[in-house]
Amino acid sequence: MNKSLTRPLAVVTGASNGIGYELAKQFAEKGFDLVVTATGQSINQAAQAFENLGVQVETVQTDLATYEGVEALYNQIKATGRPVDAIAINAGVGVGGEFASETDLKDELNLIDLNVVSSVHLAKRVVKDMVERGQGKILFTSSIAALMPGPFEVVYAASKAFIRSFSQGLRNELKDTGVTVTALMPGPTDTNFFHRAGMDDTKAATDQKDDPALVAKEGFEALMAGKDEVIAGSLKTKLQGVVSRVLPETVNAQQHRQLTEPGSGNN
Repeated sequence: MNKSLTRPLAVVTGASNGIGYELAKQFAEKGFDLVVTATGQSINQAAQAFENLGVQVETVQTDLATYEGVEALYNQIKATGRPVDAIAINAGVGVGGEFASETDLKDELNLIDLNVVSSVHLAKRVVKDMVERGQGKILFTSSIAALMPGPFEVVYAASKAFIRSFSQGLRNELKDTGVTVTALMPGPTDTNFFHRAGMDDTKAATDQKDDPALVAKEGFEALMAGKDEVIAGSLKTKLQGVVSRVLPETVNAQQHRQLTEPGSGNN
């Protein structure tokens, strides 16, 4: 029998680098074949690394911030003729700066399209198939920013709060279906996120950050265990997540500001 037909299949979005790359690697190391996607050609190099782990990999180079991009990914998933055992809806982007005067509206609307709209769109397609089959695992990459207001990345933090709420609500809806939903909530992680978001001069960017491999490992383990959510990364990040749950939002907002205010990394 073709080994690829006996292996489970996982889908990972935003898999060319960072947490998404490490999540895909986790799946590959555990014997999952993969469908991986990103906007750039670097997804092909990433796929080669995953294939070197002994699994079958299909790539989809598409922009998930568009309706057509999500449909293209889903059509490719369906074309495999195989059920999706697990999906990591991970692709996302940040935008840093003062909302009133520094950030660009087009960038923020693109952020909403990628972080929020595409996550709902892709989940809508995949969840129905999983429920009909009676099994499946879904991982949404949220953030500990979901637990607090996010000055100087207000749209990003709000998008991650949406993802966490969406994940938890969907999890409850699906509790008797055999399908589990998990929210991955990392803190500042050593990826290109801050550079892409224009936040290189912030304290969050210049402070020591968490290892994306550790974040992905803890996210993968929580997903496999069917947990509702996991604050992943260093002890510092886990403590920050715990403390933020009990502090007033005004205090959380001020503490977040100290990490994300432009120029804070130069002090």
